[in-house]
Amino acid sequence: MNCRVVVEAAVPVFDVETPDEAIRIAISKTGEMLNPDLNYVEIDMGERTSPSGEELPPAFIAADEALVALELEMTVFNVEREEHASRIARKEIGQRLENIPLEVLSVEVIDEDDESGEESTDGGSDENGDDVLPEFEDLIE
Repeated sequence: MNCRVVVEAAVPVFDVETPDEAIRIAISKTGEMLNPDLNYVEIDMGERTSPSGEELPPAFIAADEALVALELEMTVFNVEREEHASRIARKEIGQRLENIPLEVLSVEVIDEDDESGEESTDGGSDENGDDVLPEFEDLIE
């Protein structure tokens, strides 16, 4: 079973004046910490709401310091259960984002038929089944 896991991270950012600046810096900082090992993790702004349900910006700024909510999404392959996928995602992301709190927001099971269908279309042959790329032996002659 394959799962798509979304993890929320609270990323601290220093010396910022606006929420937009804080978000840009937080995404950049998180990308640097994850790359090159986890370059397949998608980074997006998180969503925050007040207790009354009002939408808030993903960055909270006080005294030129910000705490930015980011959502990190990754696909975990060949897991037994959804709980297993969430533990793997937290461990992989958490090892690279030291001292940044993480919380699993959602785990979605990916339909394996969709995954295998996508992979089979990238097999290197056209609609007629003919090879698009030449054989290796033909290239070295």
